[in-house]
Amino acid sequence: MKSYIYVHTVSLDKGENHGIAWQARKELHKAVRKVLATSAKILRNPFADPFSTVDIEDHECAVWLLLRKSKSDDKTTRLEAVREMSETHHWHDYQYRIIAQACDLKTLIGLARSKESDLRFFLLPPPLPSLKEGGLWCFGGNGLPYAESFGEVPSATVEMFCLEAIVKHSEISTHCDKIEANGGLQLLQRLYRLHKDCPKVQRNIMRVIGNMALNEHLHSSIVRSGWVSIVAEAMKSHHIMESSHAARILANLDRETVQEKYQDGVYVLHPQYRTSQPIKADVLFIHGLMGAAFKTWRQQDSEQAVIEKPMEDEDRYTTCWPKTWLAKDCPALRIISVEYDTSLSDWRARCPMERKSIAFRSNELLRKLRAAGVGDRPVVWISHSMGGLLVKKMLLEASTKPEMSTVINNTRGIIFYSVPHHGSRLAEYSVNIRYLLFPSLEVKELSKDSPALKTLQDDFLEFAKDKNFQVLNFVETLPTYIGSMIKLHVVPVESADLGIGDLIPVDVNHLNICKPKKKDAFLYQRTLQFIREALAKDLEN
Repeated sequence: MKSYIYVHTVSLDKGENHGIAWQARKELHKAVRKVLATSAKILRNPFADPFSTVDIEDHECAVWLLLRKSKSDDKTTRLEAVREMSETHHWHDYQYRIIAQACDLKTLIGLARSKESDLRFFLLPPPLPSLKEGGLWCFGGNGLPYAESFGEVPSATVEMFCLEAIVKHSEISTHCDKIEANGGLQLLQRLYRLHKDCPKVQRNIMRVIGNMALNEHLHSSIVRSGWVSIVAEAMKSHHIMESSHAARILANLDRETVQEKYQDGVYVLHPQYRTSQPIKADVLFIHGLMGAAFKTWRQQDSEQAVIEKPMEDEDRYTTCWPKTWLAKDCPALRIISVEYDTSLSDWRARCPMERKSIAFRSNELLRKLRAAGVGDRPVVWISHSMGGLLVKKMLLEASTKPEMSTVINNTRGIIFYSVPHHGSRLAEYSVNIRYLLFPSLEVKELSKDSPALKTLQDDFLEFAKDKNFQVLNFVETLPTYIGSMIKLHVVPVESADLGIGDLIPVDVNHLNICKPKKKDAFLYQRTLQFIREALAKDLEN
């Protein structure tokens, strides 16, 4: 470790150096030499060595001692050092900076994933390089100017298309290498700062960083580029989407305490920080058509129509009850919510060829969830609408693959919120001509005469015969407004009846069937009761 001290030059004439300034400078140099000698001694000598010869204040010794502990060969000692650092709140600014400058990658990530950590542990990101000709997207070629040349498309829209393309590229490991090699980490950081008032842009950028963090050989580059300080601050945000995206990045970076890897669309709602609380079971939330990992599970708000862009107005989101209520009531659970794209119509789809069938999507989600360790613990699945069909298909797929057998063996229960086991009338209606002429693949597969849906239902009932998991079905009793012209029961009672498990009607529409009005409402309390009963033996151990 090298340290540098910068002082003003003085004359070599000893006759000029006998004043008060000379004496003060001499004492300062002695004090600094003592601190540097002490820090070097603590960092180099084994822990067991005595410190009786060290002449330094106790609070200074603690900083260097914790740094030395954080570099121990023993994992338990390292984790203890990080915990002690994160719980320290009485240090001076320069002491936090000492840790920030001298700690290694593992310690820095651990501090970022510790709930009580002071943000002064994290150095500001280094200065960004100047932009080359070609703008923010120069590392990917000249795609932005090329796209803009097609017509009168707002630059912000084109920029979002480019960013979404990078998100898809970042799902491929070799493409992550190219993004990093061409300065993508720095350029994405610049874009993140420029769009500080646009959460959707920032979330997509964090998706890219989270995907890149799946590749351990890129961890040092991500840390050096200054992303940890940005993400550590985002973790403390009261906006659930911002904090959850940040939590995914840090979990993928944290190889000290996390074995699982969270791929794009898989978000841990609890616990998001390192915790001493033993995790005994998993609860998975799978949204449905036009849903999302966070907004689907918010507290019930005013009735809203089904629209093509349901996620644009963040101010309308309320609290996410799995993260707040369920995590508090059952702290020993790992709570995961997944996200995937759906649409009512392919008329305005950006890439209709990318629309995926239930079978394709279930395979994709099952692979991602297994990478996140789903199946290693007891599991309860909670699904809404089309999400329930995905759960059924995933379990059927897992039952045919020996490497997925733990997913089946550890499934304790399934909750279906208005799942169209026998199809939905949604595909038969249209708000306007574009829905009628070009319904999406998702809507087509929900039609009541879909052969694939009937096969799925028959196969699942056969599969579930000899399984020991519990089932609970909720069904809407009120109609849902589709646009401004039509209202209908998206999932009628006869379609929501799986044929096994209890069937409970609830006086809400399809959109609100999974959104309790308040914590003591029947919908949430019955859900909580089911989870506790399904996992009773597991949570007791």
